[in-house]
This record gives sequence, structure tokens and C-alpha cells, in this order.
Amino acid sequence: MLRRGQAVTRGERGAEFRSYYDRPVIKPPVWKVPDVPAYLYLGGMAGASSTMALCADLTGRARLARAGRAAAATGTTASVAALVHDLGRPARFVNMLRMLKPTSPLSVGSWILAPFSALSAAGAVSDLTGLLPRWGRAASTTAGVVAPAVMTYTAVLLADTAVPGWHEVYRELPYVFAGSAVASGAAVGLLAAPGDEGPACRMAVAGVALEFGAFERMRRRAGMVGEVYEQGRVGAVLRAAKVLNGLGAGAALFARHSRAAAIAAGACLTAAAVATRYGIFEAGRVSARDPRYTVVPQRQRADQVIS
Repeated sequence: MLRRGQAVTRGERGAEFRSYYDRPVIKPPVWKVPDVPAYLYLGGMAGASSTMALCADLTGRARLARAGRAAAATGTTASVAALVHDLGRPARFVNMLRMLKPTSPLSVGSWILAPFSALSAAGAVSDLTGLLPRWGRAASTTAGVVAPAVMTYTAVLLADTAVPGWHEVYRELPYVFAGSAVASGAAVGLLAAPGDEGPACRMAVAGVALEFGAFERMRRRAGMVGEVYEQGRVGAVLRAAKVLNGLGAGAALFARHSRAAAIAAGACLTAAAVATRYGIFEAGRVSARDPRYTVVPQRQRADQVIS
């Protein structure tokens, strides 16, 4: 017998569970749009651009290195600004740096982002002004080494929550973010470094391939929670991202011989990366609002343990 206000929802294979007034079982994320999707995209782009700049420096591609450093500094500064705006007060971000808690992805991520932002800015300013070139080069090199963590820590941050759309795909999500970041970094090189597009072209193809493969594996392994990545507005956005990624990677193959193709590839890859981060973020929010995605997977895991 149901109590007043209880609603019964039928899950997979007839399983039923109750939700008071159709309210979510867990509290949906309070993070805002566009702040957090922008934070996710900008951080990934900045990390990939920094690594691209480091590799370009090592191979003597000055134009590509300068574009990567500028994008890394601009992207990570804007990423921090978006995060602070979502938090509401700058003091809240500063408070996260008061201590390092290794068991907290948010704490570790803050300690990755803050030094990376400072190092990227120092390297870009030195490159632009010509001041303290050795120190600037050291800052850029260190930022490039730290950059892979910047590209992926936000995926760990999302997956460490109770939100089923993120937590159920914790194995694959960092690879999806890494592929998306590499593709968005490649877009910077394609757009801002004419004449040095070669490495950016290869980055574009590799990033898109990694994102495609990881996303398909993520969707298959997510079980019923994978529905949130295929339905409604989220599904439309992610399908658009897939098409844009394919167009961007295809155009990148011709970018070394055509400036128009390089610009088209960079624009498509950038739009795809933005759409991917927004779609994944919104999928998590959708899954948190529907009690089925929290309760049914839990019951399935419990049944497996019992059996």
C-alpha cells in the first residue's frame, strides 16, 4: 500500500520502486549552465594546447608553440573565471587551496588547475614580451608536463559524484574527455598556426578517434543509464557533436594544402568539443532527476552480489 504522495515507477524487467511526489532520490547537481560546461571545455582545450606547445617547442615549430601557449593561458584563465562565477565568490575557490586532500578529486583538481594557470600565464607573458625568456620557457615546459592531468581531472571530478549518468561511466569518461581535449587543442593549431598545421592535423584525427572509441564503449557499458546519452536534447547535442567531429577530422586531412579546410576543421572541432562537454554535463543532470537511473542499477548490482 502506498503512502500519501508516493509514486510507483516501473524499472527494468518489472522492478518497482517508490519515489515521494516523484522527487529525485539524489539531489541533482547545483552547478550552472553555461559556467560548468565552459569550465569543462576550456580546461581541456587549455591542457591540450599546452602539451601541443611543448611538443612544438621541442621540434622547432615556433608559430605552433606560440599559438599553443597563448591558447593555454587564455583558456585556463577563462576556465578559472567560469568556475569562480559558478561558485559565486572568489573566496570559495581560494578556500579549496587551503589544504590538499588526496582523497578528494575537487581538492586535487584545484591544486592541478591553480599552478597550471599560473605557469601557463607566465609562459605566455614571457613569450609575448620577451622578458625573462629562460623562466618563461621553464614555466611553459612545466605546464606542458602537468597538462594531461588538466585534460582529464574534470572527468574524475564528475564520476566521483553520486550522479548515475557520470558515476556509471567512470572508467570511460576520462578517455572521452582526453580525446575531446586533444581535438580541441588541435583546433587551436589549425586556426592559429598557418604553415605549421601538420602536428595539429594528426592531433585532430587521433583525438577524434579516441573520443569516438571511448564514447561508444561508454555508451555500451552504461546499461540503462546510457539512455540519457541518446534521448531528447542531450541525444541531439551529442549526435551533432559526433557529426561535427567527423567533419572536422575529415577536413583536417586536407588542412596542410588548404587554408579553408584548416579553418573549417578548427571550427568544427571546436563546436564538437563544446557540444560534447555540454551534452555529458546535461546527461548527468537528466539522470539525477529520474529515480530509475539511481535505483535500478543499484538493485542490479545487489542481485549480482546475492547470486
